[in-house]
Amino acid sequence: MSIRVENLTKTYKSQHAIDHINFEIKSGEIVGFLGPNGAGKTTTMKILTCYIPPTSGSAWVNGLNVETDSIEVRKQIGYLPEHNPLYMDMYVKEYLMFAASVYQLNNKTQRVKEMIELTGLQIEQNKKIGQLSKGYRQRVGLAQAIIHNPKVLILDEPTSGLDPNQIVEIRNLIINIGKEKTVLLSTHIMQEVEAMCNRVMIVKNGKIVANGKPEELKHSFSPDNIVQVSFNHTLNAKQLSELNNLSEASLLADSTYIVKSKKGEDIIKSEIFNFAVKQELILTEMKLIESSLEDVFKNVTK
Repeated sequence: MSIRVENLTKTYKSQHAIDHINFEIKSGEIVGFLGPNGAGKTTTMKILTCYIPPTSGSAWVNGLNVETDSIEVRKQIGYLPEHNPLYMDMYVKEYLMFAASVYQLNNKTQRVKEMIELTGLQIEQNKKIGQLSKGYRQRVGLAQAIIHNPKVLILDEPTSGLDPNQIVEIRNLIINIGKEKTVLLSTHIMQEVEAMCNRVMIVKNGKIVANGKPEELKHSFSPDNIVQVSFNHTLNAKQLSELNNLSEASLLADSTYIVKSKKGEDIIKSEIFNFAVKQELILTEMKLIESSLEDVFKNVTK
């Protein structure tokens, strides 16, 4: 198990930043850590990276306790904080050489070259960091986080402030890195989570309120089957009421309706088809509307 957390708690006076949380992350997983601002994501990450101690509870990274083995834990982890701390007056290669020296790597020059290639910094490697765009600064931050080849990567808002093209580039980079490492990342961009993550944990008020694969969560927290259906002309409410097993129906646009049912997808689609035949209607469209991860997030954190 790469990361294990048991009853982890952090309090500031009377406020619980995190409140007796428990979770495990297996080796090779990319896990999205979601929650509203102030929910406890960054606090949890800072404890796992040994920046701050917990008030109570325990956490382990690759079997090492974050309190009693903090130096060894730091060797196992690559960390990119939300506010990427970089030396703006240093050149890219110079900064990465410095990072390699901090980790006392034997093959510093070769490792820096590999990181520049991996993160796509070739054309910017001879510039000062202060001259780089936000996207390239994020690449430099990722390069320093993985330069010592850590087994665990912890990323706090890695795509914050990037434009759409930069987001795609950083996303693909993280996916490639995640093939060989365990990755825990926080973000507010649900599309990023669905594109990158094997599993999702959602935290609210310092407690984990959802934990599972994205598809499982979308199904668990959205029990209704939702079908969008269109006919050749607009119906009245009395006609729609003839649908069996209907929990809700609403007009979306002219002759297009949203139909909700707790029955299975096949059952509700069959009933809609039979309804159209009985009413002598032409069924022009019928499709299942899947709940999004954003819907789940709103459901469990509202």
